[in-house]
Amino acid sequence: MSDQDYERDAEDLDWQLDDEQSSTTDDAPSSEAPSSEATGSEGSSEKSINGSAEKSAQEQGNHQGDNDYRSDGERVNSLVPASEMLPERIYLLPIHNRPFFPAQVQPLVVNRERWEETMRRVGNTPHHTLGVAFVGEQGVTSLDHEGFPEIGTAVKVHKLKGEDDQIQFIAQGLQRFKITRWLSKEPPYLVEVTYPKEPVDAENEETRAYAMAIINGIKELLPINPLYGEELKHYLNRFSPHQPGPLTDFAAAITSAKGPELQDVLATLSVEERMQKVLPLLRKEIDVALLQGEISEQVNAQMQDRQREFFLREQLKVIQRELGISKDDRENDVDTFRARLESLVVPERVQSRIDDELNKLSVLETGSPEYGTTRNYLDWLTSLPWGVTSQDQLDLPHARQVLDRDHDGLKDVKERIIEFLAEGKFKGDVGGSIVLLVGPPGVGKTSIGRSIAEALGRQFYRFSVGGMRDEAEIKGHRRTYVGAMPGKLVQAFKEVEVENPVIMLDEIDKLGQSFQGDPASALLEVLDPEQNVDFLDHYLDVRMDLSKVLFICTANTLDSIPGPLLDRMEQIRLSGYIAEEKLAIAKHHLWPKLLKRDNLTKKRISLSDAALKQVIEGYAREAGVRQLEKQLHRIVRKSAVKLLEEEPETVKISVKNLEEFLGAPIFRKEKVLTGEGVVTGLAWTSMGGATLPIEAGKVHSLDRGFKLTGKLGEVMQESANIAYSYTLGHLQEYGADADFFDSAFVHLHVPEGATPKDGPSAGVTMTTALLSLAKHHAIDRPLAMTGELTLTGQVLPVGGIREKVIAARRSDIFELILPDANKRDYEELPEYLKEGVTVHFAKRYRDVADVVFGRK
Repeated sequence: MSDQDYERDAEDLDWQLDDEQSSTTDDAPSSEAPSSEATGSEGSSEKSINGSAEKSAQEQGNHQGDNDYRSDGERVNSLVPASEMLPERIYLLPIHNRPFFPAQVQPLVVNRERWEETMRRVGNTPHHTLGVAFVGEQGVTSLDHEGFPEIGTAVKVHKLKGEDDQIQFIAQGLQRFKITRWLSKEPPYLVEVTYPKEPVDAENEETRAYAMAIINGIKELLPINPLYGEELKHYLNRFSPHQPGPLTDFAAAITSAKGPELQDVLATLSVEERMQKVLPLLRKEIDVALLQGEISEQVNAQMQDRQREFFLREQLKVIQRELGISKDDRENDVDTFRARLESLVVPERVQSRIDDELNKLSVLETGSPEYGTTRNYLDWLTSLPWGVTSQDQLDLPHARQVLDRDHDGLKDVKERIIEFLAEGKFKGDVGGSIVLLVGPPGVGKTSIGRSIAEALGRQFYRFSVGGMRDEAEIKGHRRTYVGAMPGKLVQAFKEVEVENPVIMLDEIDKLGQSFQGDPASALLEVLDPEQNVDFLDHYLDVRMDLSKVLFICTANTLDSIPGPLLDRMEQIRLSGYIAEEKLAIAKHHLWPKLLKRDNLTKKRISLSDAALKQVIEGYAREAGVRQLEKQLHRIVRKSAVKLLEEEPETVKISVKNLEEFLGAPIFRKEKVLTGEGVVTGLAWTSMGGATLPIEAGKVHSLDRGFKLTGKLGEVMQESANIAYSYTLGHLQEYGADADFFDSAFVHLHVPEGATPKDGPSAGVTMTTALLSLAKHHAIDRPLAMTGELTLTGQVLPVGGIREKVIAARRSDIFELILPDANKRDYEELPEYLKEGVTVHFAKRYRDVADVVFGRK
């Protein structure tokens, strides 16, 4: 069907519409009879159906112009034609969004390819009537005749027009229809219909009340919803309480209810029941419209207030400018920066730079990018505490009180800090010093730094340099980069607002390196007292004095710290805690802190000293106290559950019920390994000291050989080979069979093979294990040793004496063999560590053999 055909049909439809509006009784002009494209019986049946439908329409005539009258006698055009004027057979068109009501007149658009034949046949009928049915969300391809509802709306088609792949027309709702029989179950759908009566008693008081309520609801909706304009008012004037059916349909049509709800209204034939369903929908629409209106009013009010404030401010600026009492943003910024400098003692070279930048800022436009860059630069320069320092409290009794309050144990560390402060008392200043706190995790390095700051009365700033790869984190970015910022040190000064804070550089042994730079090298300028007087940050580009800062660094080990950086720091070692120190720390610090954090008291949760000691020995043997705190927190959590569920007055934790809270002990009391070829050594790790049993055994006598196991590093393997060679050459000297190793395959093993072990401190222990195997002499007492051995039998000094002594005490070993060169290190240990310990110092291996195997 061509566009010209549609235009011709549109002219017929326009003529038909004009004829209706003129209220004539002439018959409608006949259209060309439809031709069936189907073949067989179905095509014949459809042709006869069309023919009878057209004949019926011509016989009935067009009585749409008949007049209806209101009760007041005024004549109006009827919106709903009489049922006998509508055809008994009509074509169906499915719609998906929402049902079409008899009171509606609105344009519809359909797919031309699928519904062209249907619309052509409708256009060729004399009545131009189409059935519209709501099918919901069903897709076109899956649509079946069973998906059509029983009730739909018959519409008159006007102004039919085809454009591209669409067909447009105006649909005028006429009356409800009910499908009685399907004549064609495939498009174009053709059905036989009836037009059911809508029972209503217009004079019933309840019906009139509902009608008046609907009219009032529509009138209430008009002023609050701008979507319903003059046309809605025009339609409303055509209804009255004497026409409740069309009025109800019209009210349902203008709501935004969902399709199934509206279809339920359409399928309700009783007008009174229909009104009962429509009125709530109308009230809901009014409530939504009112809410939208309130939201719009609030938004408009806010916008108006902001606009009003903006205009008033702009007017105020103009008035002040005219009177000469106003300042623009640029002048305000300049005044702000100058006001900051009034209370500062700015070095001359820095003041000169600030003046140059202020002059530059005063001539730049506020909207230019250069203005923002310059303003940020001046903001940083003027925010630094030039010449502002805090007064140091070099009071040794106060410092002791703070250290003892915050820390138990660590007496040697506390004394070292007191010495450091006493020296500053005589100098009058402790600035310029760099203290390095070295120790295993959890021993309190960071908290000691805070205590030093509090004892001095200085501001404290901490940042971690662990994993830092970019030197710009230390020295800042150059201002040529987008988003450039100063380094961490400048940021620290801005935050603490003094030039002499305590700055802690945490995890300095974990600095990284990358293509972006080497932050360890950048720290050399920061920590060198000879250089940090004129520290240069790349962003500020002016010299700063860092000599008044007290730097405190922390590390777990010294191996990964670059030599030049380590050389600039003064080391204070924190070697860990013995059981007695841990007990005091738990009672005085950890346990009270955990109870306070959970809002509990000692009366509610009671932990005995014996149970606390068992926690330390059985669950937390590490050098620090972090694991101990975790285990105590676990006890608090489980106790809180008991308090809530069982509601006892007090939860008591003792040695007997400790396993209910923590499970089986992780560590058990282990007996020191003894036997031929078994010796206990002492080792140092980054986690503290540890005992290291070493075993030597003879595998067979078939051939000479030596085997090492235990995941040993290169240094340990060298120590083992030296021990084997020395023992092989001095068997007779130490009373062993000189031919023992000639036919013996010896296996030397260091237990815990999955743990990497390396370090120059096991040579003496390995030699003793091999000699014990060759002499068939077992060590029958708790004895531990450490030291490195040369091929000539010299015993070399080792490190970590404090950690090793603590590890031996932890394992209840109180007889030790140490290198003679470490005698001074042992004597410097606090007395409580040396109490009850017997130490033998060895210069040569002969001294070790005399202690272990006895003199000849």
